[in-house]
Amino acid sequence: MPSRTRKTELPYKAKANIDVLMGEEEPPTAPLMLPIDSISLPSSQPRRYFDPVKMEQLVQSIKNHGILENLLVRPLTQLENQYELVAGERRYQAAQEAGLKEVPVTIRELTDEQALQVSLVENLLREDLNPVEETEGILQLLAIRLSIPVTDIPNLLYRMQHEAKGKVAQNVLGNEQGQGIMAVFDELGKLSWESFASSRLPLLKLPPDILSALRAGKIEYTKAQTVARVKDTDLRQSLLESAITLDLSLSEIRERVKALQPQVTTESPKATIQSITRRLSQSKIWSDPKKWKQVQALLKKLEALIPEEQAEEPAEEQLTEQVNSKEEPAEEEKPTEQVNSSSE
Repeated sequence: MPSRTRKTELPYKAKANIDVLMGEEEPPTAPLMLPIDSISLPSSQPRRYFDPVKMEQLVQSIKNHGILENLLVRPLTQLENQYELVAGERRYQAAQEAGLKEVPVTIRELTDEQALQVSLVENLLREDLNPVEETEGILQLLAIRLSIPVTDIPNLLYRMQHEAKGKVAQNVLGNEQGQGIMAVFDELGKLSWESFASSRLPLLKLPPDILSALRAGKIEYTKAQTVARVKDTDLRQSLLESAITLDLSLSEIRERVKALQPQVTTESPKATIQSITRRLSQSKIWSDPKKWKQVQALLKKLEALIPEEQAEEPAEEQLTEQVNSKEEPAEEEKPTEQVNSSSE
């Protein structure tokens, strides 16, 4: 059985992948110091959340030992002596909190696409990403590699999944896009494309409040999925808050979800028929010839199910009589009035 990769090895694996992306076998060995205020964050930074406890630990480490791994930056062509951060946002923010005036950097000339790829790969190869960040990062990376919109990636993965299961014959797996997707997952080495399609893509369909909690690392993925079963927004948000503040277990969350589900009440067959008949009479459905024709056809089918010895009166005639009795009560009284007046 192959040995499990240690966490401490991941940054080196990330660096190796970054070097491949930039076409360099070995990074420069001499560190260069830059003023920290000459470095800015890119407009589309893949990472959104950092664990505050781990961030504080890193701040203390930087205060005691400095930054042990260079930040990766690229020069901003439109601004002199200004740089954009490509990889190392956590170290960059921790250095700011630690009060550092200068930071060690490696400067590389990168296009916008290269910079985004490097940033994504560097983040994805670390083990402290939450599922939402990792899923969205992989989708972004796939979109860049395949040169298609991010919104097209899920459908492409679902087509590959259906083809692999023999449900369709679209030949996606063997084409250039399919091979490109497989190459990205092989490069990352974290999970297969099949696992990503089946377990990660559904994550993006979770309600916004659940996704926000996941991004912030406040709740585990399996617990979030269970909370999401509650469709009522207010009830779901209340349960989500309880799950986080009380640190509810998965079984406790399931019990609460079960208690919140609407209770289905069953009524007797006779009550069901009476209810439908009453609603039909009140709806005046006969005013629409097309709908009334459909009702008549359905009534004939119902009548055919009733044994002859139990059928006192055709169902259609019964409903028609009810309709007439509700529609024309005044017309039935008028002749009586006329007869009485004439007899006088």
